[in-house]
Amino acid sequence: MNLFSEIRVAVIDALNAMQAEGALPDGLDFKNVAVEPPRDALHGDMATNAAMVLAKPAKMKPRDIADVLAGKLGEDPRVEVAEVAGPGFLNLRLSASLWQGVVKAALEQGTDFGRSTMGASKKVNVEYVSANPTGPLHVGHTRGAVFGDALASLLDFVGFDVTREYYINDGGGQVDVLARSVYLRYLEAHGQDVAFEDGTYPGDYLVPVGEALKAKVGDAYVGKDEDVWLAEIREFATDAMMDLIRDDLKALGVEMDVFYSEKSLYGTGQIEAALKSLEDKGLIYEGVLEPPKGKKPEDWEPREQTLFKSTEHGDDVDRPVKKSDGAWTYFAPDIAYHYDKVTRGFDALIDIFGADHGGYVKRMKAAVSALSGGEVPLDIKLTQLVKLFKNGEPFKMSKRAGTFVTLRDVVDQVGPDVTRFVMLTRKNDAPLDFDFDKVLEQSKDNPVFYVQYAHARVCSVVRNAEAAGITADDATLADADLTKLDHAAEIAVAKKLSEWPRLVEIAGRTNEPHRIAFYLYELAGELHALYYKGNDDTSLRFVQEGDADTSQAKIALARAVAVVISAGLGILGVTPAQEMR
Repeated sequence: MNLFSEIRVAVIDALNAMQAEGALPDGLDFKNVAVEPPRDALHGDMATNAAMVLAKPAKMKPRDIADVLAGKLGEDPRVEVAEVAGPGFLNLRLSASLWQGVVKAALEQGTDFGRSTMGASKKVNVEYVSANPTGPLHVGHTRGAVFGDALASLLDFVGFDVTREYYINDGGGQVDVLARSVYLRYLEAHGQDVAFEDGTYPGDYLVPVGEALKAKVGDAYVGKDEDVWLAEIREFATDAMMDLIRDDLKALGVEMDVFYSEKSLYGTGQIEAALKSLEDKGLIYEGVLEPPKGKKPEDWEPREQTLFKSTEHGDDVDRPVKKSDGAWTYFAPDIAYHYDKVTRGFDALIDIFGADHGGYVKRMKAAVSALSGGEVPLDIKLTQLVKLFKNGEPFKMSKRAGTFVTLRDVVDQVGPDVTRFVMLTRKNDAPLDFDFDKVLEQSKDNPVFYVQYAHARVCSVVRNAEAAGITADDATLADADLTKLDHAAEIAVAKKLSEWPRLVEIAGRTNEPHRIAFYLYELAGELHALYYKGNDDTSLRFVQEGDADTSQAKIALARAVAVVISAGLGILGVTPAQEMR
């Protein structure tokens, strides 16, 4: 039930009627006609821009269109008042029965209320985290993991067929460094003193890996040259790190559908096939790039390379895919990986990258555009840095990791639910301050607490009602006499509930799950405000002593709020609180 969509249909029907009557010229495009909440709630319940967007193509004054449209909409029994404002905006005041109907719909549909078919089952691949398998996930990965997982859930909620994917970066030199670091821990497990040189990984998390390697191979690699053990330890260490990463993700409530290995692209012809696809389109050539901006000529060594004409698909410069020595660049396997995604039949791709990958956006978009013939869109979302604080001071690095704060450090401090919600209280490309003390505060200023408290408060209301002998299951509440919800404060809560289906679709269209967190905070605020008004006006209390019918109507409103909060938290991957401790 999307009231905004329903009223928009009424607006379009009225415009069609105006055309049939000659009040509007034929052939107008209504796609930009919108119905949305007014900027100022005092102006009405909804507003439409129809007259403003149609005036120019209709060669009419906006006010003239709005006056006729207001008359048409005034005939709709759902519309109590249609008022023209300013140069031609049209504000609508709707019948209270519509808002009461939203409460009923939420209770009948449960957490499916607001679920949409907008995605039309199109296949979307969401790739996120994709950290190098060289150690535990750090706090930056945490934000990307939460954002990507919430986005995947959001897209599923609005009707897409979503695949969650992790790209294992196990094809580069960093995994050789991991193998050498594990070898040092392996020697250490044999009682040898070792030194971690610059470029190796000194974190304690490799101690058990070295011990596990010793248990597996004994002293077979002790004192042996690197060419004897590098390949085997590389695979052993990568598997161990991926087990660690999977455990970290599980602690955060993240489960992937696919783990895709970069290494699987090498020696299998997949890189060659992807580049052949581009070559067949005339997009691969041998050439010499201009020196990078900021480079002095004497610092630049021009050399012929194999290049991709990425500028033909929106990039700033063409990009090398093969070095002058014949080795692949880092870009080549990424092209092959995305070519594989395209050939798997996805209708859209989304990549979640860290802030340091901003320079990679245009070239990757160009590659997917070229590989798919412009048919498969790629949206790349960058997640900005997270700054950690505790006791007002920056949170120090993890001894276990050696160089950074891990995902587990964060989850162990505050739990997965708080971690996830807080990570979504800012837009993904905005910096985020994560204060371990503030995120556990029990105050309105802490959005996690404020939203969870609203859900727990409703649970308490239901328990109290049932203790008083009032039947308060959702099926019974949905059939309550909701016309009793006629106070302005109650209607305000119902109006906020009505925004949920529209908000979900907007968030899904823009790939912005933070909108869900923002909305939940606002909805919780409406519930809390209504509750506190009951302290002064007893008629607003959810349980009306001696009046079960009125109580059920008021509890129905509260339960509808809890249903939507539960659905929203479900998208964010957060468990709704039944009570606050």
